[in-house]
Amino acid sequence: MRIVVFLLSFISCFSFASQSVTFIHKNSLKTVEGQRYKSGLLYSAPNSKRTLHIVTLDWPPYISNDLCNKGWVYHFAVAVLNSQGYSVYLEFLPWARAVRNVELGKADILMPEYFIEDTAPSDYVKNKMRRELLGISNSFQGGNIVFLKRKNAPGIFTGNLNSLKGSTIGVVRGYQNTPEFDAMMDNEEFKVISAVNDLQLMQLLFAKRVDLIIGDPSVLTHSVTFSELNQSEKIALLNAVEQDGKPLHYNSLYFAISKLTPNWLGVLDDINQALYIFSNSGETERLINTVSEECAV
Repeated sequence: MRIVVFLLSFISCFSFASQSVTFIHKNSLKTVEGQRYKSGLLYSAPNSKRTLHIVTLDWPPYISNDLCNKGWVYHFAVAVLNSQGYSVYLEFLPWARAVRNVELGKADILMPEYFIEDTAPSDYVKNKMRRELLGISNSFQGGNIVFLKRKNAPGIFTGNLNSLKGSTIGVVRGYQNTPEFDAMMDNEEFKVISAVNDLQLMQLLFAKRVDLIIGDPSVLTHSVTFSELNQSEKIALLNAVEQDGKPLHYNSLYFAISKLTPNWLGVLDDINQALYIFSNSGETERLINTVSEECAV
């Protein structure tokens, strides 16, 4: 029993291990240390305007509690808000729960999010569109969205989404994909099977429960490569799938802020100002390269 308690304590401490974030602001190198706080880490800003509660997900290689440095999007989020004088409490949650918490005002910011169309309905507030509940920032770097199929299976996606009609498509529950695809999904123009995460999505395709899956290929590949599957299972899974057709879309990433957050418009303006400064100064690219290289395999 003592061994079990020790191991649980060790795992808990590792999960909440402090992670420093370093960024350049006003030509000065700033470092902020994360301190364990509730079920995440708190990054305090000097003379803080207030503390903002960010909820996110495990979505490697962009961001994950299991990455050696939690990923470049993690560092980017802390740096963007800290540079504007906000302390940041950052918490990892399952994506559907993260979406729910921000839409209901139980957390302030959801990220990284894809663009949300005005017509996207909320799954958590009846008779409301998501954009009625959330404000969306300007964009930052993202990645391609593609369809994957099983190798040697006939291609389905021709470049026209109408080619998907009659197929069974695997999606991750709660993810935005593209406005056109999501509209067809809402209209039930093809059958959908939902997964709880990207690894399960890959397994649905491998098990022939779906014809295609949709997602960011770097995330899908990473979900298998760094999973707890044994090596032979990883190799079999990765070797069994391939991209179907050309990329569907390049999806930029966004911060989504709850409209129940006090002065949400002011916070959104501050985020957009920081995004502009980071992009124009080259700090966004520097953070992506520096943080990604730290965990290069």
